[in-house]
Amino acid sequence: MAAKTNFDVIVIGLGGMGSATAYWLAQRGQQVLGLEQFTPPHNQGSSHGKSRIIRQAYFEHPSYVPLVLRAYELWQQLEEETEQSILSLTGGLMLGQADSVIVQGSLHSAQQHGLAYELLDTANIRKRFPLLSPDPETVALYEPNAGLIRPEIAISAYLQRAAQLGATLHYQEPVLDWQATDQGVRVITASAQYEAAKLVIAPGAWATQMLKLDLPLVVERQVLFWFEPISDLEQFNAEHLPIYVWETQDGTQFYGFPADNNPSAGVKVAFFRGGQIQQSCTPETIDRTVHKSEIERMRRCLQQYIPTLNGQLVDATTCMYTTTPDEHFVIGLHPHFPHVVIASPCSGHGFKFASVIGEILADLAIKAGTHYSLELFQPSRFECSATPVSHQ
Repeated sequence: MAAKTNFDVIVIGLGGMGSATAYWLAQRGQQVLGLEQFTPPHNQGSSHGKSRIIRQAYFEHPSYVPLVLRAYELWQQLEEETEQSILSLTGGLMLGQADSVIVQGSLHSAQQHGLAYELLDTANIRKRFPLLSPDPETVALYEPNAGLIRPEIAISAYLQRAAQLGATLHYQEPVLDWQATDQGVRVITASAQYEAAKLVIAPGAWATQMLKLDLPLVVERQVLFWFEPISDLEQFNAEHLPIYVWETQDGTQFYGFPADNNPSAGVKVAFFRGGQIQQSCTPETIDRTVHKSEIERMRRCLQQYIPTLNGQLVDATTCMYTTTPDEHFVIGLHPHFPHVVIASPCSGHGFKFASVIGEILADLAIKAGTHYSLELFQPSRFECSATPVSHQ
């Protein structure tokens, strides 16, 4: 029997957003083809690293809050369907000076949406979380419903369910090109050609090659670290240390997690934004080596703010953020091709939303609209002309 080449919807990219989209489309009875150049979950893009923060008091913009609240529901639904541990609530600290972006933005979102939170001064931070060493100007917003998502488990779970619901998933099949046709779209891969009524592109760091849009994107190399604490590892469990995002006086933002259940895994910490030289790259040119100078910079930060975490380096790896100038997402219908839906980039803070973004992309593919507000994420906010696609 010849392989099927005609589908209702094709999804390019099966990372965080694409895997969820394949699930939602299959769940709604669509004939879905998912195409992925690697074997997911993989460590070549942006959706790896064992943990991702999820939080409700969203300092980036209050418009994200309704989406993240729905994301919580959908992650819990996925856990029930697959009996996998995907979401863990640990509480969360947003730390910085009282007028910092992190503290003020979190407070604004919490108040606007009626979220549970507490404001802590320096003394209370030290008393409740003695592992942390804030300076006298540091305050914090504590939200009890923050926590972490396990990205590799989440992606695997969505792909498992998508396949069970009838989706056709092809791994290690790079997409070379896609074209608009009178009936919809045509997708050309390294081994075949497929046609569909609709196309969803969720390419992550490959956005500039795949979207056929001249968007002002920067792909940034990021480094993730896992350190062994100097003190007892149990002190870094979730009951003692929540997830945190910390903005220091020079504008540097770093973040971290409590220890997981593996004593040899170390405790994860990384820089987020500001106060550092961002290394722009492409997926082909990214330096995958973690250098001694980068480790030492992280150690200086830990020595100042979380000194008992500054033990042996257990592991380190790289990932990529694909960032817009305003650091918001790009989600919507392609401005030049009405049968094409796009979802990228997510500017380094998107994985927590993957469950609900998958639902949104399915809406857009099936009915060209959604009841969720996407005003903040429209591709049309940038002056973007159509461009030829480069080969992956």
